[in-house]
Amino acid sequence: MLKNVLLLVIFLPAYTLLAQDAKPAFDGHAWQAPYSLSMDGWGIERFLIPIEFAPGIKYSGIEDVRFTKGWGEATSNEYWSYAFLWYLDGKPVINERDVEKNLAMYYDGLIGRNVEPRKIPADLVKPTKVTVKKIATHKGDLSTFSGTIDMLDYMQQKPVTLNCIVHQKLCDGQNKTFVFHEISLRPLTDSVWTALNTLWTDFDCKPKAVR
Repeated sequence: MLKNVLLLVIFLPAYTLLAQDAKPAFDGHAWQAPYSLSMDGWGIERFLIPIEFAPGIKYSGIEDVRFTKGWGEATSNEYWSYAFLWYLDGKPVINERDVEKNLAMYYDGLIGRNVEPRKIPADLVKPTKVTVKKIATHKGDLSTFSGTIDMLDYMQQKPVTLNCIVHQKLCDGQNKTFVFHEISLRPLTDSVWTALNTLWTDFDCKPKAVR
């Protein structure tokens, strides 16, 4: 996701209009999550869904991002390794095709936001290709998917393939859907996935204070 592009996008003034009244911009740093997702040692960003740079993703909710320390450093084993949770209103049906379409729109939007400020040549920009399949459901998931994201690394301005695992979860008594994305350039056997996986296995539907 992204942290560099979020510096360009997320902190712009944003207002949601309801009738004729304007509400203050969403403050991701001050927002109190109604669930528990580790923040220790991770870079954090939060913003609203619909996503400003990917309006074609037709959900409503919050995106909650966790960055590894080295996610933006090309020489780091953690380069492009991070995770993001979509905390969605309601219970949308999500299948392989939905995951592919949503992630393609998501990364196309991220890349598009970086073309001009990073002076990326037009001939380098290709549509993102996402391929996922449903896999054996992980413990506690409603469904689990695994796949790849072929995209332009806008930081290095070259094609890359990201590996991804996507978890979908429902929690008792909540009209919410949790969609957790684990992303990395590294193969699924790499140690960086231990930290990413632990984020999800330690996830709790309720915040720590009320567990």
